[in-house]
Amino acid sequence: MFFSASCPRGSAGLAVCRPARRAGFTLIELMIVVAVITVLMAVALPSYRAQILKSNRAQAQAYMQAVATRQQQFLVDTRGYAATLAAVGVSPPAGIASAYTLNLSVPDTLPPSFILTATPQGEQAGESCGTLSINSAGTKTAAGGGCW
Repeated sequence: MFFSASCPRGSAGLAVCRPARRAGFTLIELMIVVAVITVLMAVALPSYRAQILKSNRAQAQAYMQAVATRQQQFLVDTRGYAATLAAVGVSPPAGIASAYTLNLSVPDTLPPSFILTATPQGEQAGESCGTLSINSAGTKTAAGGGCW
């Protein structure tokens, strides 16, 4: 313990010395704070990443449904489906391009049909739902069950 340089005299004439106060934190206190933050990050980070994947999937599904709706309008107008996503005229959101590869397939059959697939890529590839698809009949499928 450290004592201040001047100790006041008590009523009996004895010096009453108190420990001097120091400013700052001890190493133990800092290590406890670092440990608590580490535990919180270990719990929160996986949950945050899962929510990002789920958000990307929801964004891709909304885009796919918008394309399917637009394809139905295209069928009414031209008696056939658009062969490319550019011809459909629905711009994909910015986040979809980095998370999914979109593929529009329009086979040359009667009656006309289409299949739009979204294949996950990058970090999204580890998600449980896998490849998403929607066809001209409105059937929605996913490699993992219960994702639509």
